[in-house]
Order: sequence, then C-alpha cells, then structure tokens
Amino acid sequence: MNPLRALIVGISLTAGVPAVSADEGRSLFNGKDLTGWQGMQGPADNWGVKDGILTCTGGKGAHWLATKEEFSDFDLSLEFKLPVNGNSGVFIRAPRVGTPYVDGMEIQLLDDYGEKWKNLKPDQFTGAIYAAVAPSRRVTKKAGQWQTMRILCVGRKCSVWVNGEQIIDADLDKVAGKSGQKVPGLKRNSGLIGVQNHGDPVSFRRIVIKTVEDR
Repeated sequence: MNPLRALIVGISLTAGVPAVSADEGRSLFNGKDLTGWQGMQGPADNWGVKDGILTCTGGKGAHWLATKEEFSDFDLSLEFKLPVNGNSGVFIRAPRVGTPYVDGMEIQLLDDYGEKWKNLKPDQFTGAIYAAVAPSRRVTKKAGQWQTMRILCVGRKCSVWVNGEQIIDADLDKVAGKSGQKVPGLKRNSGLIGVQNHGDPVSFRRIVIKTVEDR
C-alpha cells in the first residue's frame, strides 16, 4: 500500500468509519473554467472562475452548481471562504431533480459568528448535515478567511471535518429514522456533488475527490 492510501485508511479507522481503500484522488475543479460542472435549476450565470478560484457572486436566483458525474462513496476535500453573514453549502448525493438540501443532503457553510445567524438551530451551523445532524462543536474561523472542509461518506456513514477537526460522525440510517421525513435525502446512496448559491458571495478552491469503497 502506498503512503497516501495508508494515511487515508488510518484516518478512517481512527474516525470510527469503516476501513476504506481509495484512489489517488482527482480535482473536480480545474482552476480555469467550469468544465465538469453544470448549472442546476437555471443557468450558472452567477458562477465564475478567476485566478484559480471558483466564485459565486450571490444575488437573486438560487441556482446551484453541480458535478456532471454522480458519486456514491467518496472522500471530498475543499477550501471555502465566506463574507460576513455569508451562507452557502456543499450538496452531496443530490438528485438531478428536486431540492438538493431536502432530496439530497447539504453540509452547511456559514459565517457562524455572523449577527444575522445568532438564533439559528445547532444543525444549521457550519459542518452540520443541514436540518439533521449538528456539529459537535464550533471550529470555524472568522469571515473572510480560507477554511478547509473534508466530507467522507462510505455506505451509510458520513463524517465531516472543518479546519482539520472532526465535528460529524453520523450513522445515516439512525439519522434518517429521526429526520427522514424532513430530509428524505438522508436515505440516498449516490448522487451529484454541488455548491450552493444562497444569495451571498462565496469562494471555493482545491476541490479534490477520492472514490472509496468498503473493505
């Protein structure tokens, strides 16, 4: 086993998820244009690329950007940056038709310290499986800084790290038993990966995915 695969397996074991094998990973975003991506529920007019960064200008129209390819079990990493009071998200296992954070799943991105969001529920802050699983603690930085996120989904397990710290370790079957009526997408096993336009500017870079499988 090469060192990268050994590291991934080791991390997975310590995170309480099944041991996995992984490929070497590939970039979902080439840093030049929107190759491999598609606008959903409307054109991708408010999405663009500049200086190696994928940006959304925000504004009207909740058009989200999705991969053209579907994924089942994966290890996704990315960097994101939000302004003060910014709100966005990463959609996983999302369908081509429907509402991605309901009919799929959303891993929330938020300016957790924004005054606008002070009354939100725990499962609406950064790293949450939106409206289903709250992060174990707040590990985000202040708005305007680059931050990291890693999402590991293997079978019915989903784990999330923000800025190198694990804050979600969820059994999706158990979560679906509690929140499945509100978020039926918890029951999905594959779908698109997407990034959300919630009306606020947001930036992404270094979007890398490794496909994984149960051992």
